[in-house]
Parts: sequence; C-alpha cells; structure tokens
Amino acid sequence: MKRRRFVQSAAAGAAGLVILRNSASVRGAPANEAVNIALVGCGGRGEWFVRIVPELRQNMVALCEVNSQRGAVGLKRFPDIPHFQDFRVMLDKMGKQIDAVIVAAPDHIHAPASIAAMKAGKAVYTEKPLTHNVRESRLMRETGRQCKVATQMGNQGTASPAFRLSVTLIQKGILGEVREVLVWNNNGGPGNRPLPKGEEPVPQYLNWDLWLGPAAFRPYNRQWMQWHGWREFGTGTLGNWACHTMNVAFKALNIDALWQEGAPKTPIRVQAEVSEIVRHAYPRMEIARYEVPARGDLPPVRLTWFCGGGTMFEEKGYRKEIEDKLGRKLDWSSDDGTPVWEDWAGILIIGSKGKLHANAHNTTLTLLPEKDFKDFQPPESDLPKTRGHEREWLEAVRGGPPAMSNFDYAGPLTEFALLTNVATQFEGPIEYIPADMKITNNAEANQALRREYRKGWEL
Repeated sequence: MKRRRFVQSAAAGAAGLVILRNSASVRGAPANEAVNIALVGCGGRGEWFVRIVPELRQNMVALCEVNSQRGAVGLKRFPDIPHFQDFRVMLDKMGKQIDAVIVAAPDHIHAPASIAAMKAGKAVYTEKPLTHNVRESRLMRETGRQCKVATQMGNQGTASPAFRLSVTLIQKGILGEVREVLVWNNNGGPGNRPLPKGEEPVPQYLNWDLWLGPAAFRPYNRQWMQWHGWREFGTGTLGNWACHTMNVAFKALNIDALWQEGAPKTPIRVQAEVSEIVRHAYPRMEIARYEVPARGDLPPVRLTWFCGGGTMFEEKGYRKEIEDKLGRKLDWSSDDGTPVWEDWAGILIIGSKGKLHANAHNTTLTLLPEKDFKDFQPPESDLPKTRGHEREWLEAVRGGPPAMSNFDYAGPLTEFALLTNVATQFEGPIEYIPADMKITNNAEANQALRREYRKGWEL
C-alpha cells in the first residue's frame, strides 16, 4: 500500500452479482471454444475491439461500419471477413455464424443495434453509455432478461481491483454512514452553438442514411459528425464519463435497489444549474444535484455532478466546493498544459468516518484523511475476481456467471446518469420514479425520457 492507494486483487465470492433465474438457459458459445464476434462500429472506440478481439483469441467474423474512412483501421485489419453497412442485414445474412455482437457505434445507434442482436439470440457487449436515452436503457434491460443472453456495458473500471475493493469497504462500513457524493469532470459541452445550415455533398466513404439511423432525416453537413455534443446523436460529457465515474457509488450504495421489483415509489429528485439551457446541444457547464431516497437501511444520499470548468465554474465556487471536501487543491493542468489524469475528473464519497476518492474510471482508491488510515489493513474484496472486463463477458457468453456490468445492472446505472441530460433542459427540479420510469412533476420533461424514431427504426 502506497499513499493508501489499494490496487490488490479482489477475493472470490458471489456477493453483488446479478444471477439469472436459470443460468443454464443463457444463449451463447460452447465452453472453451472461441466466440464468433461481429463488431458494429469499427472507428473510434471500435478500434480497441479491432485489436483486443484477436488478442483474446476470439474470432472476428463480421464487421459493420457506415463510415469507411473512420473505420479504415478495422476494415484493413480484417479484409477477408464480410463487411456490412447495415447491422440488420448483417444479422439476417450471418446470424448462424455469429455468437456475439459488440456495439461501439455512436450513442444513438447503441440501442437499435443491441436490441436487434439480442432478439436474434446473440450475446451483446455495448459501449458506454449503454443508450442514448432513459427509455432505451429500460428496453435494453428488459430485452436482455427476456432473451436470456450474456450482456455487458463497456465501463471497464468495474473489473478493476480498486473498484471491487472500494465497494467492499463502503458496504462494510469503513467510511461510516454515507450521505454525500461528489462527481466531477473538467470537460464541458459546446454550449449554444448554431444548428448546421446548408447541404453539403455526402462523402463517398459515408452512408449518410444509415449513419442517421433512428434520427430524423436531414441534409448532410459535416458539422453533424461532431455528434457527441448534439443531443440528437450524442449524450455529452455526462454520457462519456458518468457510467465510469458514478459507478462505484451507484454499486456500493445500492442505488440500483430503487429499480428492483417491490421498491418503494419514492422519487429521485434532480435539479440542474447550467450555463445556458440548450435543447439541441449540451451546455458549457452543468451542475446536477441528485437527492436519492433511502434504500432499506441506507440513508438518503445527495450526489452532485459537476461538469465543465472555466470562469463561471470558478466564480460560482464549485471548484472550491470540491477542493474543500477533498482536502486539497485540484490540479487541472500540468506544466505543459495537459490534463492531470488523477484530478481533472473523479469521485469523492463522503462518510461519517472517512472519505474515499477514486479517479474517473474508478481504477484507483484513496482513503481520506490519510492520517486516519495510516495503519489500516483493508479486507479482501467480497466481489469476485475477474481476469478483465471483456474476458468476464466472454466467460458469461460461454455459460459462466453473468458479467458484473450486465444490462440488469448497467440499465439502471445508465438511466440514473442520463437523468441529468433531461434536467439540464428545464428550469426547476425533476422527480423521477424508477419503478414507473416516469417523471411525475413535469410532463415535458417526462417526454424527454425518450425520443421519436424514424419510420423503420422503431424499437
């Protein structure tokens, strides 16, 4: 142990794992055989899977990519396997040859591709955030249960020893009673940027109609390809990071219990403050304060999401709020101006006996104040050991235990996170009842839990 940063291996055990009622019915590949995998989205994050699938000694049997320029690395790596632009055609033509599908396309494609694959009986691994909106997260969870396929969301920190030990420490009461959590990220959104105007020729390397997928058709403009910041296609900084950074609190504090059958219908209350309300893009700065009700014997907890830096963030005292409770200054840029990984994003879980700080991916842990934990010897984790996030999913595909971030867990986590993307569009708080998937105090906000789908793309 150095500076109370614990990274040792987790101990074996089944606590906290979601088990299907009949694990033998899970559909997947035979034990000890390579899994035949199809990849939807070969560029960007998809390049990771282009590399890792062969390293894990699995079979890449099909690729689906609508942008041959962005997906060039993957397409060139596997020139001899079938290439598709439409995942629906791929599943129809190669269904018998595919055991599992990895979805690493833009956010608005996650649910359509994943649900189609699950309904075809395929195991599915979907990158974070699991979906574009709250309703899709619910559908992903329900479809995974109904189809009894092995699933996993790509928040890789879940497999880290630090994450699994952190959950154990918090659930064993090492921090005492937890009533407050701070989560921050120094990256903001684009703000109120104008909508693209004018039509440009569609590049030969792009199938624009399939790239739009469920979104309403519009003329091509290269600005739409900066999709992370457009609400129609992306989920902003929150979508990129909350399913990583909020994860340890959501798991350790049993917030997912609010989604379980028979849970009381007490609402989660979320109120956002933003630099500007923008309905088509994401604000430059957003602060969302969640009021989470009691879960069994656990007390209510307040979780605050701080997103974006800049002058306004400093002037309103948000950085100081984090630093005061962390007990030190945040270093958001090193001497050469690059972000400091440990500081530019992270989470602080505050208990009556101590605090726990983790980085953006939940792959480190520090107990605070350090002087109070100088001689602390941590117990072994109650959560099972894993050989890695992707391997854990592959073992589930072969009939092993469900992966820890399977859709039964990842669905509620994503719903919880994406409530901020609803709250930032409205003044005043929203009150969300997980059991009913409903915002009870604002009809327009309730409608924002879902999207409209282009004909032929309905879920």
